[in-house]
Amino acid sequence: MSAASSLLSEEQFLCSVCLDVFTDPVTIPCGHNFCKNCITQHWDINAPCQCPMCNKLFYTRPELHVNTFICEMAAQFRKSARKKASSCPDQRCAKPGEVPCDVCTGTKLKALKSCLVCLASYCETHLEPHQRITSLKKHKLINPVENLEGRMCKKHDRPLELFCKTDQMCVCHFCTESDHKLHHFVPLKEQYKGKKAELGKTEAEIRQMIQERQLKIQEIKHSVELSKEDADREIADSVRVFTALMQSVERGQAELIETIEEKQKTTEKEAEGFIEELEQEISELMKRSTEVEQLSHTEDHLHLLQSFPSLNTPPHTKDWTEVSVHRSSYEGTVRRAVAQLEETLRKEMEKLCDDVELKRVQHYSVDVTLDPDTAHPSLIVSDDGKQVNHGDVKKKNLPENPERFSSCTFVFGKQSFSSGRFYYEVQVKGKTDWDLGVARGSINRKGKITESPKNGFWTICLRNGNEYKALAGPAVRLSLKTKPQKVGVFVDYEEGLVSFHDVDAAALIYSFTGCTFTEKLYPFFSSCNNRGGKNSTPLIISPVNHTD
Repeated sequence: MSAASSLLSEEQFLCSVCLDVFTDPVTIPCGHNFCKNCITQHWDINAPCQCPMCNKLFYTRPELHVNTFICEMAAQFRKSARKKASSCPDQRCAKPGEVPCDVCTGTKLKALKSCLVCLASYCETHLEPHQRITSLKKHKLINPVENLEGRMCKKHDRPLELFCKTDQMCVCHFCTESDHKLHHFVPLKEQYKGKKAELGKTEAEIRQMIQERQLKIQEIKHSVELSKEDADREIADSVRVFTALMQSVERGQAELIETIEEKQKTTEKEAEGFIEELEQEISELMKRSTEVEQLSHTEDHLHLLQSFPSLNTPPHTKDWTEVSVHRSSYEGTVRRAVAQLEETLRKEMEKLCDDVELKRVQHYSVDVTLDPDTAHPSLIVSDDGKQVNHGDVKKKNLPENPERFSSCTFVFGKQSFSSGRFYYEVQVKGKTDWDLGVARGSINRKGKITESPKNGFWTICLRNGNEYKALAGPAVRLSLKTKPQKVGVFVDYEEGLVSFHDVDAAALIYSFTGCTFTEKLYPFFSSCNNRGGKNSTPLIISPVNHTD
C-alpha cells in the first residue's frame, strides 16, 4: 500500500468540490469521486442532481456508499503528507494570532496563502496543488487572512473584485449586471491606492493631532509648574507678611505692658515715700506721747511747769488731709494702644504688601530695548538701545517712515506683547520731566498726541520736578511720599492691568485697572525736552534685580 501510494499524485486524492484530500469518499454512477458530505451538500443546493465534474444528469438521486479502497488510500496519503510536513523545517504550527491551514487535520500548520476562490487558507504542503494544477493556478492567492467569507459577495457567492463608486461599496462582477447596473466601477486595486493615499494623509493628520496634544500636555504641565511656583511664592510671602505683622502685634503688646508697669512702679514709689514720712511722724508722735504721759504723773511742780511749754506745743507734722497717692488711670489705655497698633499695622501691611507685589511682578521681567526707527528726530538713542535723551536739535536725513513719531518726543520699545505678563524698569534719577508706560502699536504717531487710555496710552509722567500725574484722561494728580529714582512698569494683558512701582521704596505709584487690550502693546518712553540742561539726564532701561 505504501509503495502504491508513493506512485500516486496528490491530485488523485483531492475532492473537486472542497479541493481537499477525500473524507469519506463516495463514487457516483458516472465514476467520479467526491467527499460524501461535499456531494450531498451540492445536491441539496442544486436540483436536479448533476455530477460537478462531467455534468451528467441523474433523474433520481443516487444512493451513496463510501468507497473503502479510496478511503484507505486517502488516509495513507494524509499520513504521508503529515510526515512530510513535520520533516520540513520551513513549516511550523500556527501560533495564536496567525492564520492556520484549513486543510491540516490534527495539528494545524501556519498558512502561507489564502485562496479567494476556494475560500480557504493553505500551508506550504497543501498550497502545492495551486502551484502545479493548471485550473488551480488561475485562482486568486493573497497573503493569509481570516474570515474569507467576508471577501465573498453574499448574494452571488463570488469574490468581491470591484468597487462601486456610486454606492461606495465592494461588489462582485455579477453585481454590475444586477443591483449596480450602470454604476461607476473601478478595480479594487485602483480604489485601494486612492484610499491608501487618503489613509496616509489621515495618518499624517492624526500624527499632527497627537503632536499638538502632546505639546498641549507639556504646556498644561508647564502652566501647573508655573502655578505651583506662584503658589509657593505667595505662601512664602504670606508667611513673611503675617510673621512681620504678628511680630508687630507682639511688640505693641510688650510696649503696652511696659507702659502700664512703669506707671504702676511710679505709683508704688510715690506711696512708699508717703508711708516712710508717715512712719517717721508716727515715731515722733509716739515719743511725744510717752513724754507727755510721764510728765502728767510727776509730783515735781517745778519740773512740770518748766517742761509744759515745750510738750504742750504741737509737734511739727505734715498736713495729710489733702495728701493722697496718685492712682494711675488705665481707662482707654488699651483702646488707644490698639488704635495706635492698627495704624502701625496698616502702614506696615501696606509696606509689606507693596514689597511682596513688587517682588511678584519682577518675576515677569523682560529684556526691553528702544527702537530707533520710532524715535522722534530730536531724541538720541544709545547704541545698545538702553538709553534715550533729548538732543535739542532735530537730526536730519533720517528716513521718513510711518513708525517714527514726528511731533512728540516719544520712542517705542522694539518688543511687543499681545498676551501674558511682562515687566521692565527704567531709571529716572536726575530728571525733571519724563513719561513712561505702554501704548498700542496702532496709535497716531504724527501731529499732536494726547496720552490717555482712550487714545491707546497707559502712562504716568513727571513735570517740573515734583508734579506726578497718571494720564488717565483727565489726568490724576499723584501724591508720593518719596521721589522715585527707578520706576517699574508691569502689564497683565489678560487681566487688563497696567501698574507702576517705585522700585527703591517698593511702593505702588498707580494702577490702570479694567483695561481692554485687543492688539499688540509696546513699551513707551518720553525723555521730554532738556529745559536748558535741567532735564538732560537720559532715561535708562535698567536690568531687574530680583530680590527674593
